Amino acid sequence: MRPLKELVRPNIWELSPYSSARDEYKGVTATVFLDANESPYNTPFNRYPDPLQLEVKAQLEKLKGVPQASIFLGNGSDEAIDLVFRVFCNPGKDNVVAIEPTYGMYAVCADINDVAYRRVPLDKDFQMDADALLAATDENTKVIFLCSPNNPTGNVLHRAQIVKLLTGFSGIVVLDEAYADFSSAPSFRKELDAYPNLIILNTFSKAWASAGIRLGMAFASPEIVALFNKVKYPYNVNILTQKAALDLMNKRHELNDWRNRILHERATLMANFKLLPCCKHVYPTDANFFLAKMDNATKIYDYLIRQGIVVRNRSKIMLCDDCLRITIGTPQENTSLLRALRQYSV
Repeated sequence: MRPLKELVRPNIWELSPYSSARDEYKGVTATVFLDANESPYNTPFNRYPDPLQLEVKAQLEKLKGVPQASIFLGNGSDEAIDLVFRVFCNPGKDNVVAIEPTYGMYAVCADINDVAYRRVPLDKDFQMDADALLAATDENTKVIFLCSPNNPTGNVLHRAQIVKLLTGFSGIVVLDEAYADFSSAPSFRKELDAYPNLIILNTFSKAWASAGIRLGMAFASPEIVALFNKVKYPYNVNILTQKAALDLMNKRHELNDWRNRILHERATLMANFKLLPCCKHVYPTDANFFLAKMDNATKIYDYLIRQGIVVRNRSKIMLCDDCLRITIGTPQENTSLLRALRQYSV
């Protein structure tokens, strides 16, 4: 890895971050707050939230096995993705490399930040070739984006290929593990010390069943997390979200039960999908969704919409011709989907 200072935008490296009222005292238990121009009424919502979400991170440290200094919390994983561009990529000069197909926000954030986005296709099994990704880089490539299990394909990327990138690329490697809780593959989270150029993304939206609270996680070296905290807006995670996260972390047994139900339903739904006349192929998955090749995905998608059932049409995505992405729902929702497709006529 190149020295971090060489990867970070010079203006970000020299940036003096905004100092919030809650950042300016440490080690004191205060009871009177007359520092932040807040209203004294409507407790607790009258107070600004903890800008570093320390109580939430203390619980995550226990659950994820990652020190608090290596945890960043943001308004969804999308905030962390955007911060990668804002911290490391000079607009109009630098570029990033990514697998294709994959999560669309990497490309959107690249466009917003005026950073060239280089796509490297996966193979027919939706696996990446580390050498092809490395060949797509040049002296201005700051970041490589990976997603495993990948979206929309659902599969885990081969571990040896990920390691080859981490050791062979001198810039930052972002590994999005949003769906890792549905997979039996081990997370790279415990290997941050071995790979200082690694940033791992995770989220409360999937296995934690809390997309509505908008809480994303990034795990990285303390130096990279410090840069994210330097650039983020001061109070980026609101008090309601922090409270909801703390409540969720006290429901581990319930969350595990939900995950196990989803995995059971995934197997059942995929097995039934393979029997549908309109389905040509069901791809293996390690996520809470699967990709299915249909005889006419757009026609079937429109038909399902008329039945009040929404799936995701991925037909215009590279390597996903005539494919629908199906999220695993409740047994009742999955039954409704199958019933509608059994009644569908080509």
